[in-house]
Amino acid sequence: MKDDLGDDVALPRPPRRVVSLVPSLTEAVAVTVPGILVGATDYCTHPADLDVVRVGGSKYPKVDAMLDCAPDLVVGNAEENRPEDVRRLREAGIAVWVTEAPATVPMALESLRTLFTHAFDVEVPAWLTKADRAFRDPAPVRTRAVVPVWRKPWVVLGRDTFGGDVLRRLGVHNVYADHADRYPRPDVAELRARFADGEADLLVLPDEPYVFTDDDGPDHFPGIPYVLVSGRRLTWYGPSLADARGELDAALSRVRTR
Repeated sequence: MKDDLGDDVALPRPPRRVVSLVPSLTEAVAVTVPGILVGATDYCTHPADLDVVRVGGSKYPKVDAMLDCAPDLVVGNAEENRPEDVRRLREAGIAVWVTEAPATVPMALESLRTLFTHAFDVEVPAWLTKADRAFRDPAPVRTRAVVPVWRKPWVVLGRDTFGGDVLRRLGVHNVYADHADRYPRPDVAELRARFADGEADLLVLPDEPYVFTDDDGPDHFPGIPYVLVSGRRLTWYGPSLADARGELDAALSRVRTR
């Protein structure tokens, strides 16, 4: 078998012990193949009752802790995990399946469909089919937005991001969608200018990876309409995506101004 990057993954049988290095993949595996996870990162918060060995962060996992879990398979992501950690695991004889950083909802769902039907040899999960139906038809553009995902420094969604495509399908045009970078770092003056020039009319603030709140984020944009949305619903691709459209639509209707 080959993973999203085209690398060979030697699995003589479906894995029975899995370590996940990505929160969204952790949730997807736990829900789809219950009881198979033996390790996950410190940031894997779903399912809430997940009881496995914690192996550190996505960027700097504890490779020795993963090896101690004796996994049949480690699942990771090309954007979130470092190639040197993947290489060390493979050199130790551990199979590693690396998913590509998806630029669209269909790309994410196809990646997961391949992972489950090929690596795990299970049927396409119901939540994946539901998510596919929910996001299949993009809505007409209803607003133009700036979407920060970090502060200190400011980082926003740019081109070819999963979260940007989720918003596009909800009718939200990301004004940085054509930027050369996937995650541009404009200063706050440039961000304010987007609104002053009429290019943007809404500030979309997720609660992860940076936890934006009514008191942290909107205060830098006085008078600018904003909404707070779930970062998990916006950026995780897995079971959370099945009900994300309704929740995000509701959040986008709760426009506020400081």
